[in-house]
Amino acid sequence: MWGPEARRSLEGGDSAALLALEAGFWSRGQLYVAGVDEAGRGPLAGPVLAAAVILHPGQFIEGVDDSKRLSPAVRERLAEEIRRRAAACAVGAASAREVDELNILRATHLAMRRAVDRLGVVPDHVIVDGLPVPALGEAQTAVVEGDRRVHSVACASILAKVTRDRLMKRLALRYPEYGWERNAGYGTAEHRAALARLGPTPHHRRSFAPVQLTLDLE
Repeated sequence: MWGPEARRSLEGGDSAALLALEAGFWSRGQLYVAGVDEAGRGPLAGPVLAAAVILHPGQFIEGVDDSKRLSPAVRERLAEEIRRRAAACAVGAASAREVDELNILRATHLAMRRAVDRLGVVPDHVIVDGLPVPALGEAQTAVVEGDRRVHSVACASILAKVTRDRLMKRLALRYPEYGWERNAGYGTAEHRAALARLGPTPHHRRSFAPVQLTLDLE
C-alpha cells in the first residue's frame, strides 16, 4: 500500500511517534486522514481560524511542531512547505460577528467544519486537537495537545496560525491604532488602551468582556 519512500519516512523515533496515529489509519486503508486545529480563540478582535491538513501516507515534514513553540519566521517557512507538499489542505474561518452570535466554542467548531469541507476530498478520518467536535462527525479522534503529539494536527496548527496572523496584519492597515500587526488581536496593554480610547471596530468581539466594558461606558 505504501511505497518504499513512505516506509523509510517512518523510520526513527521522532517521526514514527508523531505519525503513529495517522499510520494506524493508513495501515487499514484509510488514506485521507485530516489533522485539524484552530488559531485565535482568545483574541478580542478578528476571526477564529481553523486549518485541515491531509498528509500523504508516511509523509513527515521536518521542523513541524506546535505553532506556539515556533518563531514567526519558522512558521511562515513551514506553512509554505505544508501547502506545497501536503496531499490536501484548507482553512476555514468564523467571523467576529459569528463568534458573538454563536459563542467562541461553537464558532470554532464552525471554522473547523468549513476547513474540512474545503479540502476538496472527503477525509476517511479526522484527528482534532483538544476535545471532540460534533460538527466533524463520528469518524474523528480527539487528542489533547494534539498539536504537539500528532504530525498532521501540528501542520494544521501552523497553517491556521500563519493564515490568521497574515489576516490581522492586513486588517491593521485599516485600523492602525490597535497594533494588530504586533498583537494579532489579543488583549495586550497596547490593544486595550486603544480600545478604551477609540472604542471597538466592526472586527471586535463584542461578547468578550473587555470589549463589552467599552460599550457599557459609551
